[in-house]
Amino acid sequence: MITVIKLLLIGIHTIILSIIATFSALVDRSFKSYFFLTKIFSKGILFIAGVKVETINKNKIDNNSTYVFVSNHLSQFDIPVLQSAIPNRIAMIFKKELSRIPIFGWQLVLGPHIMVNRKSPESGMKSIEQAKERMKAKGISVLVFPEGTRSKTGDLLPFKRGAFHLASKIGAPIVPVTIINSEKIMPKGSFKLKRGNVKVIFNDPIDTSNIKSKPDEIQLMEKIKLTMLNNKENYR
Repeated sequence: MITVIKLLLIGIHTIILSIIATFSALVDRSFKSYFFLTKIFSKGILFIAGVKVETINKNKIDNNSTYVFVSNHLSQFDIPVLQSAIPNRIAMIFKKELSRIPIFGWQLVLGPHIMVNRKSPESGMKSIEQAKERMKAKGISVLVFPEGTRSKTGDLLPFKRGAFHLASKIGAPIVPVTIINSEKIMPKGSFKLKRGNVKVIFNDPIDTSNIKSKPDEIQLMEKIKLTMLNNKENYR
């Protein structure tokens, strides 16, 4: 019963903030007010759910710089957790299907986020150009999940190269981000909501200016995967 009430409150909170964010994105194309609303959205979700977020090594990143944040993916709560934990203004790359969700999808499309059609290689290239333009013109960082989907067990899934190709094309530093314990809040395939503590570990930004080829991208991908594995081992 408590879970049902919490999910209902989260739904109402999401609808209200999505409506406000939609209008905000229409009138403020700098997205300053939009990003302010994302902080209210994420902190409200976490408060309702009873989730506390602990950040580790947050001092490794510059709040005013633009990065490609690369994170593991465990739960539906990862997005509000990261929106709360990352001090930089971040845009997400989201799949086209989400744009069809009334109200919530509208604010995604109108906001700073980047829509991609996973079935179209051309859409993937277009999303890279969009990300590049927004990062440079508006000082917006990008958040990507290289696993492509949520892990059911908490173990890392195979990485996809797209996130690292994006970083090399943009030339922005990559920041490895490791989330720990969010799968215990709401596991994939479950609607049971539990209170808990989530850790978010930041590692040093990695320069991508020397990433020139596919082997370079794969080497970087393996390096970041090892970093995340070490974090999961050391910060359990």
